[in-house]
Amino acid sequence: MDTEKHIRTIKSYVVRGGRLTQSQQNALDDLWPSLGLERQHGLLNSEEVFSNDNPLVFEIGFGMGDSLAQMAKENPNQNYIGVDVHPPGIGTLLRKIDELRLNNIRVFQDDAKLILQECIADNSLDKVQIFFPDPWHKKRHNKRRLIQAEFVYSLLPKLKENGLIHLATDWENYAEQMMEVLSSIKELENQSDSGSFVNTNIRPVTKFQRRGEKLGHGVWDLIFKKR
Repeated sequence: MDTEKHIRTIKSYVVRGGRLTQSQQNALDDLWPSLGLERQHGLLNSEEVFSNDNPLVFEIGFGMGDSLAQMAKENPNQNYIGVDVHPPGIGTLLRKIDELRLNNIRVFQDDAKLILQECIADNSLDKVQIFFPDPWHKKRHNKRRLIQAEFVYSLLPKLKENGLIHLATDWENYAEQMMEVLSSIKELENQSDSGSFVNTNIRPVTKFQRRGEKLGHGVWDLIFKKR
């Protein structure tokens, strides 16, 4: 008898439906071979992928890719890896990369936790950024939130010394949880002069930020450095 136990992992995201526009589908068909990365290829060699050894930024959940494409355009001497699961956003980002002629972004369509485990080498990332992750705002769903101590500890080995974690949310309760989690980890140091949250104008405004602000939400950013 097979006695193997299969443990169900709690997902911090859901793959939402969404019809692909023709331009999104065309981008996926035409651009994925040159801009897409596959988990089954194993550990990423960023110097081979980008043909340089520039600093590497890893973004989890880039939405429609507006802010990620803008950051890559404004920082051509940094390389960016984006991870998301939603085909419309991935198609849109690929199209923007092509339109802006960016050569410093590559994309995974996969679970970010698996990509970190299987594709990202230790001491390889200069920065991890997670902007407006799903807040799972109902109390009974809080356990699904991505920013938990266990997840942050899994990020630490992937960061270089002095590497940064930059988080943002428009849910105050989640911001407080993020601050509590990161502040409790002795390997991390808050980069705010006040020991609290940092200025929100240090990154491009995202679609989710604009939506939250229209609903009257505040916005909170945190930056912590690996000691």
